Amino acid sequence: MKNAAALSGQQPTAGPAVGAPTSAPAVSTSGATAAEISTRDRVTQLLLERGATTAAQLGVALGLSPAAIRRHLDAMLADGDVFAREQTVQGSRGRGRPAKVFMLTEAGRVRCGTHHYDNMATAALRWIARSGGSDAVEAFAAEQVSALESRCRAAMEDAGDDPLARAEALAAALTAEGYAANATTIASGGQLCQHHCPVAHVAAEFPQLCEAETAVISRLVGTHVQRLATIAHGDGVCTTHIPTQPGRVQSGNPVTTVRTDR
Repeated sequence: MKNAAALSGQQPTAGPAVGAPTSAPAVSTSGATAAEISTRDRVTQLLLERGATTAAQLGVALGLSPAAIRRHLDAMLADGDVFAREQTVQGSRGRGRPAKVFMLTEAGRVRCGTHHYDNMATAALRWIARSGGSDAVEAFAAEQVSALESRCRAAMEDAGDDPLARAEALAAALTAEGYAANATTIASGGQLCQHHCPVAHVAAEFPQLCEAETAVISRLVGTHVQRLATIAHGDGVCTTHIPTQPGRVQSGNPVTTVRTDR
């Protein structure tokens, strides 16, 4: 994934020569200028990578004033591309209202081009399920993630044996694959978060895809893991917990799925 300075995917261009005639900025049919659309694309990409993010954090990452980032977020709220909720605060918090965090809606994810060919993929899996049953779907899911596992394993060659260090290396490998992942250390161990799922809509009907992916994560970090949340289930982020004192993986797929629905 690109860093925040290059999220728009465009190279900086030189300004007009002194004294050269200038033209009005291009305006889209929705009334937004080309520059505004480019900035909103950068906001969208950041939300895709980071998940729930405050306006202040977005503004800092993009070098925008509070008023400017608020203007873009208001427009995206009106278009249905983002939604806002109160920020979850651990422990006691100060006086005043908690900050709001912004997240992409399903419509916003679709605008990112994240669900191409979903209908065809879903139809194909339905055919597989009818023809071969659940076992055939599981076999298909395992086959689909095998190439991803091979590429990530190659990228993690120098990660060592520590599961948390391997989780960090895996996050970098998954980000290179387009999953916008990051790994963090928490009190109970580690946590791997994926802010993007290329098959979320399909996996909503066929959870075998999520289960196969979780098994890959377990094998790659070398320990038992617990999948706590998935985008396919309606959560904002796919979250996998890596316990502090795990049992080492010897064979099979030691994976637990734990729902954390509120």
